[in-house]
Amino acid sequence: MSDQPSSPPSGQKSALRVTESSLSRFQVDPVAEAAAAAAAAGDSRSSGGEEKGRFRVVNFLSPSDAAPDAGVNGDTVRSEASLHSSTGGLSHFSDTHSSTYYLRTFGHNTIDAVPNIDFYRQTEAPLGEKLIRPSLSELHDELDKEPFEDGFPNGEELTAAEIITSKELSDSKGGTVKFGWIKGVLIRCMLNIWGVMLFIRMSWIVGQAGIALSCAIVLMAIVVTSITGISTSAIATNGFVRGGGAYYLISRSLGPEFGGSIGLIFAFANAVAVAMYVVGFAETVVELLDSIDALMTDEINDVRIVGTLTVILLLGISVAGMEWEAKAQIVLLVILVAAICNYFIGSFIPVESKEPKGFLGYNAAIMLENMGPDFRDEETFFSVFAIFFPAATGILAGANISGDLADPQLAIPKGTLLAILITGVVYLAVAVSSGSCIVRDATGDDNDTIVGSLENCTDAACTLGYDFSICKEGGCKYGLQNDFQVMSLVSGFGPLITAGIFSATLSSALASLVSAPKVFQALCKDNIYPGLGVFAKGYGKNNEPLRAYVLTFIIGLAFILIAELNVIAPIISNFFLASYALINFSVFHASLANSPGWRPSFKYYNKWVSLFGAVLCCVVMFVINWWAALFTNVIVLALYIYVSYKKPDVNWGSSTQALMYNQALTHCLHLTGVEDHIKNFRPQCLVMTGYPDSRPALLYLVHAFTKNTGLMVCGHVRTGYRRPNYKDMMNEQVRYQRWLLKARMKAFYTPVLAEDLRQGAQYLLQTTGLGRLKPNTLVFGFKNNWRDGDMKDVETFINTIHDAFDLQYGVVLLRLKEGLDISHIQDEFQSSHEKAPGMKDLLVSINIKDFESDSSKPSSQTTSCQSSPLIFRDGKSAPVQLSPADEKLLAASQQFKRKQHKGTIDVWWLFDDGGLTLLIPYLLTNKKKWSDCKIRVFIGGKINRIDHDRRAMAALLSKFRIDFSDITVLGDINIKPKKHNKKMFQEMIEPYRLREDDMEQEAAEKLKAEEPWRITDNELELYRAKSNRQIRLNELLKEHSSTANLIVITMPLARKGTVSSALYMSWLDTLSKDLPPILLVRGNHQSVLTFYS
Repeated sequence: MSDQPSSPPSGQKSALRVTESSLSRFQVDPVAEAAAAAAAAGDSRSSGGEEKGRFRVVNFLSPSDAAPDAGVNGDTVRSEASLHSSTGGLSHFSDTHSSTYYLRTFGHNTIDAVPNIDFYRQTEAPLGEKLIRPSLSELHDELDKEPFEDGFPNGEELTAAEIITSKELSDSKGGTVKFGWIKGVLIRCMLNIWGVMLFIRMSWIVGQAGIALSCAIVLMAIVVTSITGISTSAIATNGFVRGGGAYYLISRSLGPEFGGSIGLIFAFANAVAVAMYVVGFAETVVELLDSIDALMTDEINDVRIVGTLTVILLLGISVAGMEWEAKAQIVLLVILVAAICNYFIGSFIPVESKEPKGFLGYNAAIMLENMGPDFRDEETFFSVFAIFFPAATGILAGANISGDLADPQLAIPKGTLLAILITGVVYLAVAVSSGSCIVRDATGDDNDTIVGSLENCTDAACTLGYDFSICKEGGCKYGLQNDFQVMSLVSGFGPLITAGIFSATLSSALASLVSAPKVFQALCKDNIYPGLGVFAKGYGKNNEPLRAYVLTFIIGLAFILIAELNVIAPIISNFFLASYALINFSVFHASLANSPGWRPSFKYYNKWVSLFGAVLCCVVMFVINWWAALFTNVIVLALYIYVSYKKPDVNWGSSTQALMYNQALTHCLHLTGVEDHIKNFRPQCLVMTGYPDSRPALLYLVHAFTKNTGLMVCGHVRTGYRRPNYKDMMNEQVRYQRWLLKARMKAFYTPVLAEDLRQGAQYLLQTTGLGRLKPNTLVFGFKNNWRDGDMKDVETFINTIHDAFDLQYGVVLLRLKEGLDISHIQDEFQSSHEKAPGMKDLLVSINIKDFESDSSKPSSQTTSCQSSPLIFRDGKSAPVQLSPADEKLLAASQQFKRKQHKGTIDVWWLFDDGGLTLLIPYLLTNKKKWSDCKIRVFIGGKINRIDHDRRAMAALLSKFRIDFSDITVLGDINIKPKKHNKKMFQEMIEPYRLREDDMEQEAAEKLKAEEPWRITDNELELYRAKSNRQIRLNELLKEHSSTANLIVITMPLARKGTVSSALYMSWLDTLSKDLPPILLVRGNHQSVLTFYS
């Protein structure tokens, strides 16, 4: 291929001349290499015939988005949304009338693409449409073949929610507000962690626990939040993070079961947290009103009034948009930081008037006295820790708005961990500071000073000239233990501390009011809980969840009106802790699964540390409140069970899937190292169903005795292709496997392409399975119409049975007198559906062609006016007419799907094949659908030994622990069959006899070589007794088992190379004709039953 650019083909316009109609998007139709080579050689003939239908249309950036001089030098347009990059040189763009489009990669005309980030996006790129790389088929297939319509890679299919999200993103392009790590994460986390606790409880905690244990409490909380922050950082940097915060991180790591359960309670916890923080703010306001005697009604109702007005104001700020909410957060942070600084500045300014109230300035004596604990009012270390820990539960405030972050992978780790560090240092500083300058008890009375000698002083206050000993009797209102507002006392300007309390409560309330709707919107978009989809809709350029805001407002307002949150507060803390525990567990689980997709760019994590963090969170839950922890676990478990039961149709590539794969692989390898044992034998069936829906009776019957017991593989040999069509086969494999799962069939579908049935069966017999999970029994349907078709098909059919025996497989044949294959009926319905659109109301329930769009078509469980279980109609049009034979076939095809009526399974155990003939009926009767059927056993014997043979068989069955209702010994089994039955057998085999005695030897040998299925006279005479036995057995079967639900009989064997295919087929046909459903079973003559323990 020439490196020199070719001139544009005639009739094409250059890249410089773009028509008005092509300004929206380019349509890319890359030309095959052969066509490009022809163009390079100067061939200007159109190659449209060759590339017709070969390539998909891919959307490009509009030319207006490209560089202004894109076409001046003939260079390829370069942009983030380009499908192919170029190293320079001429490229030719098509206009609206052109059918070719040349792109250059490394200077060569090729449709192969260089690596590009836009190929890996699951939704539309920020600056252009989602791009799709050329498929393998487009690059590899022959020119005259149709392209393979590739979907997205496995696990990357877009959900409806993601498609909506991508559309919203494209609609709002250019106007979306995105935050950096400081405004989006750091400020939010700091505001949420610096709550009311800092100003009105920290000093009390120091009074109770002392400086040392207070620092230990803070450090314990920091350990929990730091480990969780590290785990959050690891998950957030393992790929692109969308909106949904904790829910998104957990659901994409552990799957929808954990994500859906924790997402709901996390959103609810944030909604109720709004009420908690607003009530905290309202109580402070009401206290101020009470101090100036300005209450509107009474305290409780005033709290409700102020709380309602506050939450309405906060809702207005939130609904106004994230930009306004962010500005409000900055203002609140400035106030909060000013209040904290105000406290520390005030602690260094001694004021004599404050000394009687316990603030005596920094002093070593005070620090030493406050170093140890002084627990009062039945408080303990853990009860004090439980009071403090909710202050540390704001670390996910930034992650919860992950969808509004410009770069969540950078912002979440940096902002979250830095916020934990800064707030932790401030909490420790406040603990040490307040414990070093404030005594535990003070009277507030200026007259409690010590006059005279200080020799008998035992406490710090006494050494500084104050006598607060009266406080030991109780009743003092000041000091660390008694005054919650002691920080206001210490501060340089008291009202600023009140402003700080307002700021802390309002900022936390605002953060929760934003977090709850964002998390809930993400949960609803994923459609985990049916009926909540109404809250998934977003509005405006920032996709604001206004409906979820209203719901959060209603929940918050309801709890504000209750105004008694002491009971709900521990539950909320436990909800947050449950989220932290699962985030930590997610990192451990993902690391343990060792999936190649687990590659976080944040490297400073350890799976064992994360596991320790998860356990620690669970311990803290019970420390805070044991009954709330139990309640939380019950709620999470109930939601987990619900989501698991509903099985939402999502695939997020969770670590649960990765670990499941690891465990399956490990167990398979372990099984391979263990020899098979008779006690653990189970029939693992390769069922030659063709398309799984074309022989439903075979599928349902085998599934009945393999479900939860053994392996079932639906084998399908696809023949008759001039050239292999692997792509169709791969598409159908995915589709039919999905159909089996939807039909709740515990089976695998494995198709192969082969020249004939025998070759395909050989492929399947030799290669199906993995290690010990390998079929040991071949199951297929009897060929009812074998006399009507080509005898080569019979030869193939019988040789397939021989191949199975050669490979040590057991063989099972199912025969229904109505037949098994309903595919011709399905084809009729399909063709009538295409010809007459008005007949859409008629469906065949088992026809997968009608279920290609699973959710759009009903699952037909109703019946038609013809009493067929497979056809239904809405009464507007007449049903499709079926022949009586087809109606019977359709009815028979469903008989094993329903529960079997009371009856018998007749087991004709004529020859010992290892016990498979007896094991299959036993497994069937263990299933609910067959539980009303009793096993009757029939064996061959002599007339003078009937009682002896019956007792021997009863003893054997009792040792095998197999229940039976009756044992029949057939003493007349060796009697000659009736003459008319023998005559019918002779008529059956007559067309297939060789009659070598009537022709020359050479001619006979030649005919036998050409038609090996023919029956020789010698063969017929040699096996006359065996032929008569099959005729006689059919007579006995009609006599004894004509009313059985199912007959299971030992299949006769034919010696390979000696018995012709036609004679063997005649035996099988004669044995099983005109009977209820019959299974012909022959094991591989290795024991599958044992009476040893």
